[in-house]
Amino acid sequence: PTMAFRAALVQVGAMLLALFGWVSSCVTTFVPLWKNLNLDLNELEIWTMGLWQVCIMQEEGATECKAHDSFLALPLELRVSRVLMCLSNGLGLLALLFASVGLDCWKTCEGKPNAKKQLLLAGGAAFGAAGITTLVPISWVAYTTVLEFWDEAIPDIVPRWEFGEAMFLGWFAGSFLAAGGLLLIYTTRPLRPATHSPATMSPWSHHSHPKNADLVI
Repeated sequence: PTMAFRAALVQVGAMLLALFGWVSSCVTTFVPLWKNLNLDLNELEIWTMGLWQVCIMQEEGATECKAHDSFLALPLELRVSRVLMCLSNGLGLLALLFASVGLDCWKTCEGKPNAKKQLLLAGGAAFGAAGITTLVPISWVAYTTVLEFWDEAIPDIVPRWEFGEAMFLGWFAGSFLAAGGLLLIYTTRPLRPATHSPATMSPWSHHSHPKNADLVI
């Protein structure tokens, strides 16, 4: 396959990778599964917390959720995480729009290759920024969770919050967004023209003759 065809395949693969990361990031933003809390006094209940609400899951399958009372009452890391995750979702959507128009497999802007390249660059950069704004809040919340879990000032009888499933999904989402963005930026590099190796050159080329030819008598 030609270099242009291979670049188009890489673009499609990068778009699918980034699309999966963006959907996963949106799911991470809204599900109440960032932290889990198991109560030793009542093992039939599992508390889960997200950016928007706290839920109690009972063994019978019933789930009761309650929204956080106030944004300002939340810990600093959760407040910042709300803003960054919403920003990540918006950047991912913008990147999808830019990069989709700039793909080589689409006929849009067919006579304007520079415009398509600029759209791909903008889409790739937006995907990368979306990945960073997903990884930062996830990692910050994870860091504070670890600190609180091992805090010796808290009595052992007090239950500790642990990592929820959404945090692992968020790490994957941020990584996929960043990887997809970098791949899109990589495909915008100028294609190198094909060069002929010495083995494929004509034997009658002047480069194939020795400088001092032997005379046969």
